[in-house]
Amino acid sequence: MLRFAALLLLAAPALLGAQVRARALGLAPGLFATGTNNAITDVAGVKVGHATVSEGDSLRTGVTAIVPHGGDLFRDRVPAALHVGNGFGKLLGVTQLRELGEIETPIVLTCTLCIWQAGDALAQWMLARPENASVRSINPVVGETNDGQLNATRSRVGIGRAVRQALDAAAPGPVAEGSVGAGHGTVMFGWKGGIGTASRVLPASLGGYTVGVLVQGNYGGVLQMAGVPIGQLLGRFAFQRDVAPGRPSGPGDAGAERGDGSCMIVIATDAPVLARNLERMGARAIMGLARTGSSASNGSGDYVLAFSTNLRVRRNPDATVSTNDELGNEAMSALFQAVTEATEEALYNALLMATPVSSRAGTVRPLPADSVRQLLRARGIGR
Repeated sequence: MLRFAALLLLAAPALLGAQVRARALGLAPGLFATGTNNAITDVAGVKVGHATVSEGDSLRTGVTAIVPHGGDLFRDRVPAALHVGNGFGKLLGVTQLRELGEIETPIVLTCTLCIWQAGDALAQWMLARPENASVRSINPVVGETNDGQLNATRSRVGIGRAVRQALDAAAPGPVAEGSVGAGHGTVMFGWKGGIGTASRVLPASLGGYTVGVLVQGNYGGVLQMAGVPIGQLLGRFAFQRDVAPGRPSGPGDAGAERGDGSCMIVIATDAPVLARNLERMGARAIMGLARTGSSASNGSGDYVLAFSTNLRVRRNPDATVSTNDELGNEAMSALFQAVTEATEEALYNALLMATPVSSRAGTVRPLPADSVRQLLRARGIGR
């Protein structure tokens, strides 16, 4: 029997190696300031936990959990919405989320064939809480990307335990990024991918609200950073076998050559926003994804989950009348800008903070930050 090893990476990103966040290279998309940690946890009350599964020569996967607040999640529900950029994937709990416009559990991210085990473990974790002793139905929300290039994804050993560990480890503050948790086995643009996060804080004149984004990057395309065609300049990009047949092959397998893969994006905000406008915020995250060079290929599952933690829009399932006080449509434009900026930067962080991961399938190395720095500087960008 295989032994299970889960590594809980809870400290600041510096623990993950010598990689750098995007801002260390001068990549700071957009106009608005970041929060204290430049992370989804800058939205007050939001917590993130990881459990990384690395065992033998084949298991390279994990779980990342996003907890919207520290209270009773089932009875103090947050409004939520889903936007689908391209639906080649699996997302557990989506029909009830869309029907009711709310979630009643944390959001868990994991590997593509792990979502059913993860959903069961998440439901058990919720049902075991004392305040849920009389609850008879739970709708766990679980997203995934396919980390099968590095991970023996059919195995699914230890995922239930990893879910419980990630949930129990969830904490505010700095969020570990890169090859950790649900990002341990992922690949982006042929380089090592992973978990990334970023945040934006609106000026007081625009409401002073915070938007945080966390991504599980596992997709392809033609990488660009601040408009610089990094993938082409480094000789690794989708469709290069067709447009540059004389050059060495870049991303690897046929799926990567077409830009296939997936990306899960989770948005949190403290702005009082309900499901309709949360879905509109989700659509803007796809714009941030596109800025990095994704065209949402046929084989890419690109999903955005968005929720609001604001007390004015919380939901109680026993309430017969809902009297929510939400932002009007005209107040949404700044939040759209913030989402686009934070998503783009979170995806850069997922790439730049990744560390090498090896399995019996080989080794996937991270994007070379020094080369990126030189290419950006040559165009007057960065540090």
